[in-house]
Amino acid sequence: MLAATPIGNTGDASARLVELLGTADIVAAEDTRRLHRLVQSLGVTVAGRVISYHEHNEAAKTAELLEQVRAGSTLVMVTDAGMPSVSDPGFRLVEGAVAAGLTVTAVPGPSAVLTALALSGLPTDRFCFEGFLPRKAGERASRLADLTGERRTMVFFEAPHRLEAMLRALRDRFGPDRPVAVCRELTKTYEEVIRGTLAELLQWAETSEVRGEIAVVLGGAPDKAAGEPADHVAAVNELVAQGIRLKEAVAAVAEDVRVSKRELYSAVLAAR
Repeated sequence: MLAATPIGNTGDASARLVELLGTADIVAAEDTRRLHRLVQSLGVTVAGRVISYHEHNEAAKTAELLEQVRAGSTLVMVTDAGMPSVSDPGFRLVEGAVAAGLTVTAVPGPSAVLTALALSGLPTDRFCFEGFLPRKAGERASRLADLTGERRTMVFFEAPHRLEAMLRALRDRFGPDRPVAVCRELTKTYEEVIRGTLAELLQWAETSEVRGEIAVVLGGAPDKAAGEPADHVAAVNELVAQGIRLKEAVAAVAEDVRVSKRELYSAVLAAR
């Protein structure tokens, strides 16, 4: 059973979470020290066995945990905050349980992704979650190139000391006027949501000492008039100059402006 834990305010813990922490045979925790602090604040006594289960040992521990479940034990998995398996350990456990024909269910609860999305002031009808961007500049640029034409609202996680570099990369890829919200310390005492354009929030990050857990919500690409393929050759060449392969650049621009990839590719070659 996957159980969501508070993302900041322990008052958000559900009654089901409290009950299961006190009755499960096994509690698999991403960080046993954080689990100890959580149950203390909730006034819960864990009766079952506590097992450390995190990204560095989940490959080795999964089979052992599933064997215990197969033998009849009730297993609850919790991470440091939010729902397990969402940018956290848990996927291997679910994958293994499904493959073994074991029952998997969840105790829903707080979600940093949905909380940030709801508070961002950006469209919520269609969105995608992109997790953490790669740390290396080249890999990050490649990932963002894949999102050039994304029209859904995008939600990212980022560490505070890398936020400035991330916002700069977003500005360079999506332009200074794209709307964005930086949500930090959600549900905690110093919760803050800063909204504006990428240019404005980059300036804020450059002059602020940013701390805490960070979620970044970025507006999707606006609809554009398609025009003629030749009108978009410069956009393709700009991507190529940034190190993107020609076919990938053509595909990204074609999707963004809704023109034929084949015709745009031909227009690029004809212009050379």
